[in-house]
Amino acid sequence: MNVKKQALGRGLSALLAIPENEDINFNDNASTVVGSIASIPVDSIEANPFQPRTEFEEQALNELSISIKHQGIIQPITVRKIGHEKYQLISGERRLRASKLAGLEEIPAYIRIATDSQMLEMALVENIQRENLNAIEVALSYQALIDECKLTQEQMSEKVGKNRTTITNYLRLLKLPAEVQLDIHDDKISMGHARALITLDNIDQQLVITKQIVEKGLSVREVEKMVRAINNPEKKKVKNSANALPENYNLAKNVLKHRLSSKIEIKRNNRGRGNIVISFISDKDFDRILDLLK
Repeated sequence: MNVKKQALGRGLSALLAIPENEDINFNDNASTVVGSIASIPVDSIEANPFQPRTEFEEQALNELSISIKHQGIIQPITVRKIGHEKYQLISGERRLRASKLAGLEEIPAYIRIATDSQMLEMALVENIQRENLNAIEVALSYQALIDECKLTQEQMSEKVGKNRTTITNYLRLLKLPAEVQLDIHDDKISMGHARALITLDNIDQQLVITKQIVEKGLSVREVEKMVRAINNPEKKKVKNSANALPENYNLAKNVLKHRLSSKIEIKRNNRGRGNIVISFISDKDFDRILDLLK
């Protein structure tokens, strides 16, 4: 019986290189035939050594396992043949794991030929096309495609079906401090927050604002406003220009303001003498500032 290939994600389908007019033979005994869909033993399938995803949610796997028990495998996994009755998984690790949980002994699979480089590329593209990835996981997968598979952003755009601007925005996240990237990974701050933070050149300012986002639940708009205030400070007219603060004093004032989350006043005379005033609203707030200054 001839069965037309099922539709795959745009990028993955291109990588698997299944021609649009190709008929794939389904044969229960065709496990040795490359280019076919066959039912093969789950125990003969090795894990994908290039799988960029290492964590799989247990509850989601159990739910998929129950679905497979009742509905079976709707979309075959994809494997490459590495020896007699031996295969290596290319894509579909969740389906394979859930099938094992469901007690299946065999699973339908596309059998393809792929080099190690193609294996990595396929795994990364499938990883990117998953809907439940956070922004840092997507960014790392894009970077891996560039570094390991020697792809340009233009080539990557074609493979994953995303425009170059989107890809560039994700890659820029990897320039943020590790602490900020971890908060994105843990869904403590959003992609919108991160894109605002990227426009700051000062790492200390990025870290201070990130802490405020997490602790105070700041919206993306509030963060964008804070960043604009730092990047484009308003130039106020000073009656006596001789007493105007030097630019480095103003920068220090902004850093202290965001680091301490308090109103800061700096006064300085023409001889360079002055004082710094830190405002607090309660005893508890006073203690909080003291802790930050230790």
